[in-house]
Amino acid sequence: MLGLLPTSLTIHEKDYEIRTDYRNILTIISAFNDEELKDSEKKLICMLRLYPEFYSIPEDDYKEAYESAIDFIECQMKSDRPSPSVIDWNKDEQLMFAAVNKVAGKEIRAETYMHWWTFIGYFQNVDRDSLWGFILTIRQKKAKGKKLDKAETDFYKANKSMIDIGRVTDRKLDAEMYADELYKALLEEQREIMEKEG
Repeated sequence: MLGLLPTSLTIHEKDYEIRTDYRNILTIISAFNDEELKDSEKKLICMLRLYPEFYSIPEDDYKEAYESAIDFIECQMKSDRPSPSVIDWNKDEQLMFAAVNKVAGKEIRAETYMHWWTFIGYFQNVDRDSLWGFILTIRQKKAKGKKLDKAETDFYKANKSMIDIGRVTDRKLDAEMYADELYKALLEEQREIMEKEG
């Protein structure tokens, strides 16, 4: 229904509740960006954190459940052309929240709950003239190989540590890339749980 914020995802015609608070999704994204986690661990964290009743999902539906999870996290807005990541959610936390709070007109971290899509709506409306917006502009230009103007160049030289972010290969949340490995990892974990329960 137009205008409604989803609180469940439909997998093979069955609805499964999802945890939609923005903090939960940022935790999932943080896991995706953690170079110390294996791909299978990242996928499992995503599924366990998003679906409260994950273990009630039939094994044959894991792939669709994961694809639906990624679709939800990406707010159903997949890009036809992958672009380099210009955000490090952990490193940028303070600047990002200051900018989002300005758009929201309140301290969103004080809210007990905020839907992920609401958070993204605020995030997408951050003023490009703010410090955070300026940093994003510089990162986007650098990522695309575009020349910085004089003010941007001067700012970059003075604030490299604030602007530069490390290369993380797993930032693209691509369902196709993860689906097969996810399925195998989740099956293995489920088998281990069943063996322990005896």
